[in-house]
Formats: sequence, structure tokens, C-alpha cells
Amino acid sequence: MEGYWCYWHGGGGYSGVGLHVSKSIAPDRPLFSHPSFDYENRIVCAEVGGITVASIYVPNGGRDFPAKMRFLEAMEAFACLMRQEQRTVAFCGDLNVARTDRDVHPKERKPRAIGQLPEERAQLERIIACGLVDVGRALDPENEALFTWWPPWRNMRARNIGWRLDYVLASASLAARATACPVQKEVGTSDHAPVLATFG
Repeated sequence: MEGYWCYWHGGGGYSGVGLHVSKSIAPDRPLFSHPSFDYENRIVCAEVGGITVASIYVPNGGRDFPAKMRFLEAMEAFACLMRQEQRTVAFCGDLNVARTDRDVHPKERKPRAIGQLPEERAQLERIIACGLVDVGRALDPENEALFTWWPPWRNMRARNIGWRLDYVLASASLAARATACPVQKEVGTSDHAPVLATFG
């Protein structure tokens, strides 16, 4: 893509992540890297303007729930290491966990559904507790209809019967500069919608 440093980390059609970094803020190609817990092409990081940006795709957990939990636990360790090293971070992507019941439409709330399990939610909270802020929810705390994924049937997207699975988690200092973080519900053909965070 013209004007961007583009990096794709994937294999086949099962999983993968990417980062596009504008050359206007990074005249030289940034170093793209993968933490040691990366598997199935699920996380890529880049240092951009003093911020460590990570594009993340957490396993769904339907095929191997313990692997999902191991990935989330490793994310916690990584986030806490970033805080210990006093790095400013932005973790972006599909975390495949609806943080609270508010993040699931009432018609989709299923206490034993993967993505809504208490142990997943508790682990996500431990990640956030490593000095991070859920930017979307921080800027729109009372929105009961803030979803980023919809089941691809029965016109669920148009009816906004969905889950919030996609996040921007940012260090508190960076989150304090956030001016907007809307879900672009009308954009794209995926069953997920882009989440666009703007920082001043």
C-alpha cells in the first residue's frame, strides 16, 4: 500500500495478523517482531514513535481452549513486562473475549459460551490491570450496543445483535490522549468491524 510500511504475518487462511505503518510518522521501515509466545501467526509488534504497537489475534478457543488460555496468560506476562520497562503500548485486535455481559447483546448472552467464560474474562482483566486502558469502553462507558462482531446469520449485523471482541488497549498515558474510538460498523465485509482509535 502506497505510503505505508506493510507487514503481513500469516500462513494459509486460518490465522494471521498485519501492521500498516504510515511513512509520515516512520520515514524508515520499523522493526517488526514477534514475542516468544507467538504461535499460529497471532501477534506482531512494531516500535512506532516511541510506542510499541501490537496487532493481536487471540485464538477463538473452540478447537483448543487450553491453548487460548495459555496465549492470554502469556499476553499478561508480556503486558506486565512492558509496564516494568516503562514502555508505552497499544495492543490492538481481536481478543476473542467479551469483557462483560454489557459487551454481549442480551439475546447472545450464554454463560457457558467460549468468549464469555468467567475464566477468560478474569484473564482479560489481569491483562488490562498491567497498566492498560480499554480505550473504546473508556470513551463510551454507557453504550449498551457497542459491538464489534456479529454472528453471520439472520441479519444479526444489521440488527446489531453482537459481541464486543475487538479492542484497543493502551497504556494509561497514551489512553489519556484518545479523542475517539468508534466501531466502524458499516465498513468491510468481515463479520468483524474495524475499531478506529484516534489520539491527540
